[in-house]
Amino acid sequence: MKVLVIGSGAREHALCRSLSLDPAVTALHCAPGNAGIAEVAELHQVDALDGAAVTGLARALAADLVVVGPEAPLVAGVADAVREAGIPCFGPSREAARLEGSKAFAKDVMAGAGVPTARSYVCTTDEEIDEALDAFGAPYVVKDDGLAAGKGVVVTGDVEEARAHARACGRVVIEEFLDGPEVSLFAVTDGETVVPLRPAQDFKRALDGDEGPNTGGMGAYSPLPWADPKLVDEVLETVLQPTVDELRRRGTPFSGLLYAGLAITSRGVRVIEFNARFGDPETQVVLARLKTPLAGALLAAANGTLADLPPLRWSDDAAVTVVVASHNYPGTPRTGDPVEGLDEVADRDAPHAYVLHAGTRREGDAVVSAGGRVLSVTATGSDLAEARERAYAAVARIRLDGSQHRTDIAEKAARGL
Repeated sequence: MKVLVIGSGAREHALCRSLSLDPAVTALHCAPGNAGIAEVAELHQVDALDGAAVTGLARALAADLVVVGPEAPLVAGVADAVREAGIPCFGPSREAARLEGSKAFAKDVMAGAGVPTARSYVCTTDEEIDEALDAFGAPYVVKDDGLAAGKGVVVTGDVEEARAHARACGRVVIEEFLDGPEVSLFAVTDGETVVPLRPAQDFKRALDGDEGPNTGGMGAYSPLPWADPKLVDEVLETVLQPTVDELRRRGTPFSGLLYAGLAITSRGVRVIEFNARFGDPETQVVLARLKTPLAGALLAAANGTLADLPPLRWSDDAAVTVVVASHNYPGTPRTGDPVEGLDEVADRDAPHAYVLHAGTRREGDAVVSAGGRVLSVTATGSDLAEARERAYAAVARIRLDGSQHRTDIAEKAARGL
């Protein structure tokens, strides 16, 4: 099977790494990719938002499967263009991807499907914003209605900060704050059958102790020893399957990866948000535990044959991912700094720990930073404590001037707290 992956982040590196280990994959390509992905896949230049260009590349490569990784190409309709050319594609249509592309649309779908979520208001004027903020009170949760690369959500006790963010966004969703721990759950679906993956927890705040601004994610771990063993079945029954059924009923079936960000509140499970693709950094830890070859599952979703897929097989090992970010992330990150020590991780920590690139590029023989989240280190172990130890030992070998990372990823869970 020849596979083309679209994207250039750590999520796509994790996908390419898993696909490169799949014996069914005979050729692996990625566009545009990054310095790390180049080690496992052949890279190509393409405008990832141009459906015709992506389709042309897939045809030229005789791809048997195209996997669209990021949200922006999905919302731009790239998966539609690939499918219209008769090429199997893993990723939802433009209309179905509105589940991530518009918070207001997602709320409407959840209302139609009877999916439990936070009470909310969609606001477009200053008066509506003020009324919504007054109605819910602190802490205030303000979400940009559109895509914002993981930075469109502000959770704050400062009403002026909440009001400023809301007015800067234009169209926003303001909702009640949901208490309780958060859980990320992915599911692969062909528009009818829904196959949940293993849950993970990520860390959105930039600093230890969940302090600092929201980011795209600074780390993740799986499994969740504190979670109810019935959680996945409950979310499948009350959230994932009803959402997929509702979208099919509306004539916009969702085929691809459905991500549910969940809050385990005192009143039960509530949906915080949906994404229409694998999330970063949770993908890293979930795929690290998947034993079933990945390509077959993605192709079954693309071809509508998930019901025939044998149950997924999982490792009992734990996995931890720690993100290494550049100076000043998530503000205006500094780029162009050399990333050193990558060979040391490969030589001394493999196979239990490895680096997945995100914002990197190659300059001659050197790898340099090219974005805010530069890379992530993923490690596995017999339990979370061992996986943490291995992840941080590998992080310590990496040298990037001015870099930052959280030191408390999975710490409480590893201690049974």
